[in-house]
Amino acid sequence: MNRGPTWRRLPLVVVAAFAVLSVALLAAGLWRGAEPRTAPPAPSVTAPAGPEAGASTASPSPEHRHEAGHGRPATALSRSAPTRVTVPAIGVSSALEDLGLDDDGAMQTPRDPDLAGWYTPGPAPGERGPAVIAGHVTWDGDRSVFYRLGELVPGDTVTVDREDGRTATFTVDRVEQYPKDAFPTVEVYRNLDHAGLRLITCAGDYSAAERRYADNIVVYATLTRAE
Repeated sequence: MNRGPTWRRLPLVVVAAFAVLSVALLAAGLWRGAEPRTAPPAPSVTAPAGPEAGASTASPSPEHRHEAGHGRPATALSRSAPTRVTVPAIGVSSALEDLGLDDDGAMQTPRDPDLAGWYTPGPAPGERGPAVIAGHVTWDGDRSVFYRLGELVPGDTVTVDREDGRTATFTVDRVEQYPKDAFPTVEVYRNLDHAGLRLITCAGDYSAAERRYADNIVVYATLTRAE
């Protein structure tokens, strides 16, 4: 398995790799398929629930470095590949494919529309930094693994099983929907002083001509327990 670069030692590589990921989300027509029969749910919450509303490239103050008001983040874990993601509130339990970059520098998408995928060049879920798990919203008119992602609300939990036998539990801080042509790269992928998780899928209006959605949904979550 390709673990990618050592992220904590190469912060510029982190920014560059995630910038590539953002370009892939914006320009590559991520999660294509036939026109959906029903529109995926829009986020129930579109404003930050924690202290980081309007976050920018500036470093947050120490007391506001974690994303929500659910207490101190749990201590980050060492790197170990994830094997399964479970989101009880929306009935998701999925094994994980490995996602890297294709020959064009765009992020790969899951081959199986019913499975989510972990972006392997980034942090592992539970490791310090913004781990990324992505999934299709629809495929050939049918609902896919992250169809209901926009229904999550702050306080919902996401658990990730790992190869080392540990289970990382994340608490949702906020759910945002962004136009792909205004995707906030720094806000989503900036360096963190704790273990974070980003769940990403498509949303918004669907263009049959381009076979793509106009927006992305991003779920921000923080590690709150490790067992």
